[in-house]
Amino acid sequence: MFSKSNMASFVTEVLASSGKLEKEDLAAKISKLSRKVEETKEEVCDMINKRYNEFLPSMQGAEVLMGQAEEVSKEIDVLKSCIETEVQQNLHTAVTEYAKLKQQLERNTTVIAMLRHLEEFHIAMEEFHKALLEKKYVIAAKQLEKARHSADSLKAWKGSDLPLLRALSSELTVQRENLIYHLGDEWKRMTVWKLPPSKGKKEMKSFLKTELQLTLGGTKEPGQSPPPLLSCVLQALTIQGELQHKIKLFSQVLLKYLLKPLITYPSLNVEVSEQQDEGTLISLQFAETPEEHSSPSQVYTKVLMVLKTLHTHLLDVSVGERKVSVILGDLVWQDMSHCIIHECLLYSIPTNSCQLEQYSAVIKETEEFEKSLKEMQYLRGDSTELLKYAQDVNCHFASKKCKDVIVAARKLMTSEMHNTVKITQDSKLSVPMLPNPGSGDIKGKQGAKKLEAPRLDNEKQLGARTLCLPVCRISESVQQLMELALHTLSEAVGNSSQCATQLFFTVRNIFQLFYDVVPTYHKENLLKFPHLAAIQHNNCMYIAHHLLTLGHQFSPHLPDPLSEGAATFVDLVPGFRKLGAHCFLAHLNVQRAEMLERLSTARNFSNLDDEDNYSAASKAVRQVIHQLKRLGTVWQDVLPVNIYCKAMGILLNTAISELIAKIMMLEVGGGERATGAGVL
Repeated sequence: MFSKSNMASFVTEVLASSGKLEKEDLAAKISKLSRKVEETKEEVCDMINKRYNEFLPSMQGAEVLMGQAEEVSKEIDVLKSCIETEVQQNLHTAVTEYAKLKQQLERNTTVIAMLRHLEEFHIAMEEFHKALLEKKYVIAAKQLEKARHSADSLKAWKGSDLPLLRALSSELTVQRENLIYHLGDEWKRMTVWKLPPSKGKKEMKSFLKTELQLTLGGTKEPGQSPPPLLSCVLQALTIQGELQHKIKLFSQVLLKYLLKPLITYPSLNVEVSEQQDEGTLISLQFAETPEEHSSPSQVYTKVLMVLKTLHTHLLDVSVGERKVSVILGDLVWQDMSHCIIHECLLYSIPTNSCQLEQYSAVIKETEEFEKSLKEMQYLRGDSTELLKYAQDVNCHFASKKCKDVIVAARKLMTSEMHNTVKITQDSKLSVPMLPNPGSGDIKGKQGAKKLEAPRLDNEKQLGARTLCLPVCRISESVQQLMELALHTLSEAVGNSSQCATQLFFTVRNIFQLFYDVVPTYHKENLLKFPHLAAIQHNNCMYIAHHLLTLGHQFSPHLPDPLSEGAATFVDLVPGFRKLGAHCFLAHLNVQRAEMLERLSTARNFSNLDDEDNYSAASKAVRQVIHQLKRLGTVWQDVLPVNIYCKAMGILLNTAISELIAKIMMLEVGGGERATGAGVL
């Protein structure tokens, strides 16, 4: 049984040792305490076993044991509290010391890393200078990049020595510029330009002074590797990020002094010559030619000669994942293709539809040109601006034709109107030969059957001159304008739907332009000169007469939707008739006003016995008669007979009505004054 003396000695030992935890092993004390607790537990269990299993009740012993257990529990709590305080204090001290050691270690590591980067910078710069002296530009560029990387790593740490970093950055900048200067100097030795003077007007002959000499230390045959120095310079420029800029400057000079002059001037040819120990020379030569613009085949040949020479001797070098020719192609293609289109292909577009079939040769040449550029990697696979332009020849033909037609029509409209031609009942416009609407496809045959009218046995035929324009005179320019319209419509026959539609509406625009321009441009002359007023009247009636049948004449030969009724000019007819009538009536009003003004000077035919009054009245009547005779002379050969008679009748009726009115006023006033007027 666990005795009281044993418990007291146990507690005494625990209390004695509690103040020495900081000097003795904590784990050993805890182990000793654990053994004492186990012994106490065994004694308690033994007592409980005897109490309940062996029926030896002892109330007093139980109370003593309970008191001992409580004391042990309190001692354990004190020990636990002491343990927690001491352990946490020691733990905090250990963590603080560890953190200081860690910071010191990190500082040492940082210093070591900085020293390592400084060493790498120094080694890289030493290797750079050595490689630069030996013209090993790729190694020099790589070493310079290593030095730059080391300097950037030093800048990433805070607290670095700023003066030292500034010195390193300054050295890097100086040495990079030094390397770029050497590379640029090598590039200039390999590509020597001889250019015309920059000042003064750029004429064709000034470009004859342009030369490009490629001195690469030998001729590079196809399939061979590029000269080592060339490859070394280009790769070093790539590493330093300067290749794009260098090739851009080269491309600008190439375009301005070689490619564009060769495209623009047909008399300029390119010559490539091999010079011993001096490399390859590209120069421009003069060749007399009557042509104003080069043909596409000539342009393609000259441009390819230049680009093939550059590819063989200069640009067939791989830098990274692409070749230098790709860089140059990206820089020059847009400007070069734009120049070829506007200085060459634009002028090669046919001027009439019969030449469109021959244009397939130009399309094939353009395709071969782009194929050659792609093989040399000047052109990417998705760049086909030239070929697309050449293949859209129908649209370009229509646009060019429409522009030329409008320009020609406006020139005719603003020309002099007094040059006339006589229109008789036998006069006919020269209509181009049109294909048989019944020939060709099934649709055409069906259309021809629809056009065939059933013939009757006793059908009455109209005369050949039925609905013909009356005999008159029109402006020669208007006849030429109508012939221009007929020729333009004939160009639409057999063309694509888009092209035919564009040409058809261009013809409509011609007549609309005439309707708007001519009355305004010739306004003063139409009011001043009776001859021109009559001609303008006839011009409008002549155009309206032909517009009645012009659409029906070409509609069966045009593609859809023009052949389905859209090709018509009938809606323009009333406007032209009103325009002609309004112009002539306006001039008739001017003539009537002049006539009435002359009659107003007759002093109302009063007191004709007076010599002055008689002279004034006689003069007024003679002026009116002269005016009528002059108009009759001017209009008789110009206007149709019925229009001439109506016009002269109106003016004569005006004069007679005015005379009768004045004489009737005299009769009201007195018979003697009327008798004098009758004598006049």
